[in-house]
Amino acid sequence: MGPAAIFARNAVEPQSKGTMFRSEKPAAAAMTKPVEPISPGKINSIMEGTSIVGEIQSDSNIRIDGKIKGTLTARGRVIVGQNGVIEGEVVCQSADIEGTVLGKVNCQDLLSLKATAKLHGDINTKKLAIEPGAVFTGNCSMAGGVVKEMDPARLRTDGAARPEPAQAAR
Repeated sequence: MGPAAIFARNAVEPQSKGTMFRSEKPAAAAMTKPVEPISPGKINSIMEGTSIVGEIQSDSNIRIDGKIKGTLTARGRVIVGQNGVIEGEVVCQSADIEGTVLGKVNCQDLLSLKATAKLHGDINTKKLAIEPGAVFTGNCSMAGGVVKEMDPARLRTDGAARPEPAQAAR
């Protein structure tokens, strides 16, 4: 019997001993569990003292307390701790920054710069919150702008749109 025949025979026969590749749960229980690509309760973590150069991709949340040089892409929230440093691009659902980011940040939802944050680069986000003490140097784009959605009467600068208390100041 040649090597191809042995391989074919082993591939067809089920493994009789051990459960190395089999689930301990019945098949029906394994099939009913919903598949969630993002684990909101779990956080990947890059600890202080760790440096990574390259591209990082995460299907869930990630916390950075170390140093990253490259691109970070996360389907969940990115948290940059006070000692965390990112040199490069950040693409995420939302972000809380307490440390330093040197590069472009693209958030689909909320970008929050805490009091200890230092962000030097461009921002593209839907919502932005900046605490007093945070440092931001760069350009900011707020997902198409809110001005287009506002009522034109509210945007007028003439006296017709202002309430009467403006006359009391005379």
